[in-house]
Amino acid sequence: MFDLTLTFDNGPEPGVTDAVLDTLARHEILATFFVLGHKLAAPEARKLAERAYAEGHWIGNHTWSHSKPFGELVDARDAENEIARTQSELGSLAHPRKYFRPFGGGANLDNRLLNSVALDYLVRERFTCVLWNAVPRDWEDPDGWVARGLELCPAQAWSLVVLHDLPTGAMRHLDRFIGEVKTRGGRFHQDFPADCMPIVEGEIVLPIDRYLTGAA
Repeated sequence: MFDLTLTFDNGPEPGVTDAVLDTLARHEILATFFVLGHKLAAPEARKLAERAYAEGHWIGNHTWSHSKPFGELVDARDAENEIARTQSELGSLAHPRKYFRPFGGGANLDNRLLNSVALDYLVRERFTCVLWNAVPRDWEDPDGWVARGLELCPAQAWSLVVLHDLPTGAMRHLDRFIGEVKTRGGRFHQDFPADCMPIVEGEIVLPIDRYLTGAA
């Protein structure tokens, strides 16, 4: 037996997110969608986020523009605006724990994730920072990610999987992935493993320096 949580980044995307929601509903699985603020501002995309919320999925903040990891910003102060503007756009769709996922620039878990401005803001505004530990890289390999995911997930007790509801064609295989996971004894959860949350409601609960640019 092994456990996993599904998360979807970089939407909402009309024509993709709706199909993902259909698949999750068929399998009675609840997930989290880490959305981009600039996409959420479009009415058709917002309707998809509203549908996800109404169906019991959690909605999190994944920056406004997804342009650069915060550690690579020319002006570190832009990080606060990226988070705050998206949270404002989320409005009532936002989870009460204010889930935020930084942009890793290719799923990197290193000091590109955060800068001091972002960290101060997340703590001050009592956000929960949600990272990951299983990345099948569906955006790079839309047809081969399932096999990679089926190797990653059974290899650890609880996988926090990052997928992307983007128009790459990758989500055509979501139903097959879920079916294979169930066949192999996987159990789906909506909550997150504790070791993927270095900040919980504004409290730093795990070592943060490895994710912070400029840290010694």
